[in-house]
Amino acid sequence: MAYVQEEWIPLTGLGRMVAAGEITSIDEVLASGKPIKEPQIVDLLLPDLEDEVLDINMVQRMTDSGRRVKFRAIVVVGNRDGYIGFGQAKDAQVGNAIRKAIDDAKVSIIKVRRGCGSWECGCDTRHSIPIEVTGKAGSVRVTLKPAPQGIGLVTGDTPKKVLQLAGIKDVWALNRGQTRTTINYAKATFEALRQTNIVRVGGSE
Repeated sequence: MAYVQEEWIPLTGLGRMVAAGEITSIDEVLASGKPIKEPQIVDLLLPDLEDEVLDINMVQRMTDSGRRVKFRAIVVVGNRDGYIGFGQAKDAQVGNAIRKAIDDAKVSIIKVRRGCGSWECGCDTRHSIPIEVTGKAGSVRVTLKPAPQGIGLVTGDTPKKVLQLAGIKDVWALNRGQTRTTINYAKATFEALRQTNIVRVGGSE
């Protein structure tokens, strides 16, 4: 989803370093451990990001002045090559909620460690994940397992969109809890992918 970008004036030290060319890759940013607070950092270093709106819900709240209605957007962004972000935001306008959620997803970007952890395959390419990982969000628990080439993404529609944008082609998934809740289903999948980068595995990336 394209929208007009305003000229970026960095407000953080990290942003100024990226804008000045002192940091030239998203891996350097993630390795620094510094939080990304400006989505423009990701725009500059990962220009090929795609976004996918997973869900839009109307949220009503009663106030002293009456009923307030807002829209909540759930979005994932990814480059289909190892980077994924998850975001959510509310606004009175649908378009604004989506734009805010996209920005939220960008500042939450992570690198997914891919590999071939399946004993049935052993092809040593990065089509799957190197280890079994689990993510939780609310009542939902998603466990992802390495799968051999050609299996595809054996899971529901929501996790499939997250995995595709992360660059995962083959995986088995075990899902528990209220998977009809899109926000928790997507977030649990995202948290599982985050775990791939915590445990270092030789020969995978």
